[in-house]
Amino acid sequence: QVQLSESGGGLVQAGGSLRLSCAASGTISSTMYWYRQAPGKERELVASITLSGRTNYADSVKGRFTISRDSAKNTVALQMNGLKPEDTAVYYCHTEIFSFAVKYDYWGQGTQVTVSS
Repeated sequence: QVQLSESGGGLVQAGGSLRLSCAASGTISSTMYWYRQAPGKERELVASITLSGRTNYADSVKGRFTISRDSAKNTVALQMNGLKPEDTAVYYCHTEIFSFAVKYDYWGQGTQVTVSS
């Protein structure tokens, strides 16, 4: 059983920055993801990072957001710069763990990010 806990959300003005952090209760060797869900919209992938550090970003955040991980501390972070009102959403940390060919999905409780114009 893995528990993910996000922190770092808040209210910021457009153009500002926030750093989200996700702490895992155990060692995570799989890809880590940040998703977000805005009111009335579907949850969308924001960024991902593999164990080796390969990253991927949604087009809407490329050049503004940076995902990183510290495997020794079992944490993953999302540095968000140049925030826009459309970045307002609940941000979730996510990972998938495979055990005996069964996939287990783990999600954090989410952290609210609100960007004012």
